[in-house]
Amino acid sequence: MNNDILQNLTEIIIARKGAPVESSYVARLFSKGEDAILKKIGEEATEVLLAAKSSDRQHLIYEMADLWFHCMVLLAQHGSNADDVLKELARREGVSGLIEKAGRKG
Repeated sequence: MNNDILQNLTEIIIARKGAPVESSYVARLFSKGEDAILKKIGEEATEVLLAAKSSDRQHLIYEMADLWFHCMVLLAQHGSNADDVLKELARREGVSGLIEKAGRKG
């Protein structure tokens, strides 16, 4: 896996967060606010589910990339990034899913 791709994409998303809305899709999405970002994630998640049911591996990968991208936009909206998620996954590595879930707050 190439973390450089996630890092580069994170930098692009952050740079476009304050860009003029006519300059990029990401800038336009940020300008519409969190509800628009959440709606897009919901749409993309649905497309992932449909792609998975279609048994078309390439279509699933394509839709998953869209979902990950929009999740990265949401992370940036909240001042976080993919690296924060990777750190959390690393923290969970080797921990039973049942134990991890039982230890969650809220």
